[in-house]
Amino acid sequence: MKYLVLLCDGMADTPNAALSGKTPMECADKPFMDKLAAVSEAGMCRTVAKGLKPGSDVANLSVMGYDPAVCYTGRSPLEAASIGVDLKPTDVALRCNIVTLSDSEPYESKTMVDYCSGDISTEEARLIIETVEKELGSDIYKFYSGVSYRHCLVVKNGTTDLGNMTPPHDISGKVIGKYLSRSENAAELIGLMKKSYEILKDHPVNIARREKGLHEANSIWLWGEGRKPALENFKEKNGVSGCVVSAVDLLKGIGICAGMDTPEVEGATGYLDTNFEGKAQAGIDAFKNGTDLVYLHFEAPDECGHRGEPENKVRAVEYIDRRALKPMLEYLEGSGDDFRILIMPDHPTPLDTMTHSAEPVPYIIYDSRVKKSGISSFTEKNAAAAGIFVEHGPDIMKKLLEK
Repeated sequence: MKYLVLLCDGMADTPNAALSGKTPMECADKPFMDKLAAVSEAGMCRTVAKGLKPGSDVANLSVMGYDPAVCYTGRSPLEAASIGVDLKPTDVALRCNIVTLSDSEPYESKTMVDYCSGDISTEEARLIIETVEKELGSDIYKFYSGVSYRHCLVVKNGTTDLGNMTPPHDISGKVIGKYLSRSENAAELIGLMKKSYEILKDHPVNIARREKGLHEANSIWLWGEGRKPALENFKEKNGVSGCVVSAVDLLKGIGICAGMDTPEVEGATGYLDTNFEGKAQAGIDAFKNGTDLVYLHFEAPDECGHRGEPENKVRAVEYIDRRALKPMLEYLEGSGDDFRILIMPDHPTPLDTMTHSAEPVPYIIYDSRVKKSGISSFTEKNAAAAGIFVEHGPDIMKKLLEK
């Protein structure tokens, strides 16, 4: 038996005026998802337990079968594992976005123009982080480069009691002052953010971006603090080997911490320009090499939700369907093996709010051996009408793997 999880990050949404009152899932032309939905179990799943923040960390841990209430220690430590940082028990890791802030003074009066600096390239971002490390790094603070706008700060002998370190994608277009932690424990970290603006505003990368009319990477933004995680080995827990294919360090970090393979895919970016075909091929290669379960993760719908891009979010769903699900399905159908496919988002990222929601998400589970009476198309409304509800998110993996 082969198992495929097609995780469409942030795909679920609410009816949107720009889409004539429909959701992106309802608008998208996705023949392969809908073909499976017609003969699959369909339902809704609560991936973010009540009382937890609706992040991709918590939600993806749930889909992978881990209970975040038990094992979650923060977002950034998972990303640090992917970057190759060996955290000590007393270290605290934080996500270090490089963002675009307005030029208002003082720092507290600036507006969050862009949480991802115009989806800055990894090479440009590396130069930015190298400068930040040179100017602000110390025996206590160490900065590490990641992918695009996503990077990491490790604090030696740090604390996670930092007050409200707000995710930058939650405050797009807002003045940042009231979202800066007031905790004394966070004062030095907020100081690093302020200093970074002075260091980066005339950085060569930003001068070049300014001349091209692109958003500048003119400040770091620290959030997502946590300590070294301890996840149970995926194979020992579930009896099947696993592989995570993703563009983002968070997902690869979860995979690494769970003892799963995490292949690198050239051109994987986490947005609409990602290498959809290459990621699908990496999943196929994993199956060919004997892996039992492939967790194929696409960030693009989530990014489009954060940016408030209705048409692009629809396009992201369509790209996943045609450029990733189609070749995966063709391989699985021709492999001669029985297989199951779980397709779902981790959480909604509504276009109206441009941030994550803790609402339950739709799912379908297809079994090549058993054709069920499913739904006419894979949408939030149809999945909810099917009447099946998985209250405890980690149980969705048990459903997929049940004999």
